[in-house]
Amino acid sequence: MAGTSVTNPGSAKVDVVLIGAGMMSATLGVLLHQLEPDWTFEMIERLDTPASESSNCWNNAGTGHSALCELNYAPMDDQGVVHVEKALSINEQFQISRQFWAYQVSQGVLSEPRKFINSTPHMSLVWGAENVDYLRKRYEALKASPLFSGMEFSTDRAKIAEWAPLTMEGQPEDQVFAATWSPAGTDVNFGEITRQYIAYLSGLTQFTLRTGCEVRKIRRNGEGGWRITSRDLKSGETRSIDARFLFIGAGGGTLPLLQSTGIPEADDYAGFPVGGSFLVSETPEVTGRHLAKVYGKAGVGAPPMSVPHLDARVLDGGKHVVLFGPFATFSTKFLKTGSYLDLPATVRPTNLLPMLRVGMSNFDLVTYLAGQLLMSETDKIKQLHDFYPNAKAEDWRLVQAGQRVQVIKRDAKKGGVLKLGTEVVSSQDGTVAALLGASPGASTAAPIMLDLLGRSFRDKLATPEWQEKIRAIVPSYGLKLNDNPEMLDAEWQRTAQLLELAIAPVPVVSGGLAAPVPTGTIKPVSDIAL
Repeated sequence: MAGTSVTNPGSAKVDVVLIGAGMMSATLGVLLHQLEPDWTFEMIERLDTPASESSNCWNNAGTGHSALCELNYAPMDDQGVVHVEKALSINEQFQISRQFWAYQVSQGVLSEPRKFINSTPHMSLVWGAENVDYLRKRYEALKASPLFSGMEFSTDRAKIAEWAPLTMEGQPEDQVFAATWSPAGTDVNFGEITRQYIAYLSGLTQFTLRTGCEVRKIRRNGEGGWRITSRDLKSGETRSIDARFLFIGAGGGTLPLLQSTGIPEADDYAGFPVGGSFLVSETPEVTGRHLAKVYGKAGVGAPPMSVPHLDARVLDGGKHVVLFGPFATFSTKFLKTGSYLDLPATVRPTNLLPMLRVGMSNFDLVTYLAGQLLMSETDKIKQLHDFYPNAKAEDWRLVQAGQRVQVIKRDAKKGGVLKLGTEVVSSQDGTVAALLGASPGASTAAPIMLDLLGRSFRDKLATPEWQEKIRAIVPSYGLKLNDNPEMLDAEWQRTAQLLELAIAPVPVVSGGLAAPVPTGTIKPVSDIAL
């Protein structure tokens, strides 16, 4: 799909317009089509190909975010108590996404699962007595949960070396370490999922894809819906289309488009862009011996997407690489392919004060970003040595990843708060919705879109027809799997078979891991806050 692409001739009026050809819009398109097969759709993408921004495999970490290794989802308070509520919620949400993907495989919407999801153990690694104590407490707080079944904890270097050999070789003898390890983790190519979704939708007569087209104006159309005007970036042609429902899933480009709708809910939000870069190795001696995702602790003030990690990845075409990072970068662009005017163009009288308040109250974040920007490539290799002491600089190169926009929300008491994670913003009448924010992002696309149904299609969602269809797609819909271990186990077995995932810990052998056993584990819905 290159240039301005129209897969099916579009009409001037459709049921749904989706702005952005990324993971979020594609997930919603597939879901709504399966609920309402006769609805018509148009997807508008500024770039020439789908999944070219945040969903692209080089622009994200590819972690199947399920809180198995991400320590920022289980913070410890001043009294030394570790709070795991967020970790449980994130894990529940990821199981919805896995059920959703498994259903799409069963329906032929997705194919060849090993192209987009692979069993990859998730591991947390810390050092120093204080951090070791924290990780032990986190493990104790999580181990009783069925969602975290199979997780192991160790302070034994030999055991940690079994899980991730490169991390222990060359470490100081007097340093103490601790790690947790889970065989239930995954590496996900969200770009591949997105492309397969859109390829499926493009085969429908009810769906039109327009690439190389930039949305220039969004206005009410006088019929209770929206008129979206876009411009072909090659021909200059301008075109308008009316929609009963509009979803803005344009990644970092969402905020300015949301503001252009004029809905009062948009006044509550501002955005702060944070980019990232990674060190990448494709050296077989590295990629063949590191087959896990190893997450550490975030630095003081670091945003959640900046937690350091040494990741095994399977990218497009089955390429095996190891990434380390991310290292924060800064640009006023909201998208990797955006404009330097993106940030200033979104400043409004309604969001200027929240932005200033957040800046003043998050000095640690400002200090962190400044420190990251001053790092040389040599400094970055030195940080890599914390996780992989014997790393050779010549085996690694630096690549720029995607841009993320942290949400700043107006708050009556604090003036403004920096929101971590993603946030759905919708109009009071439910005819327009947008997704803002970043991590865990694409990992939780399915539960986010189910949440959106409750905001924008509440009456439809209450019907027996939609309820039956949704439960066919996500059998645990409306339940918490953590409270239903038998269903959790059954769904884990069923969906892992469909997704060709491993169900048992894989023994370490010389040079890497043994081949995974095809069968798996999946976990469904949580409360998803509908």
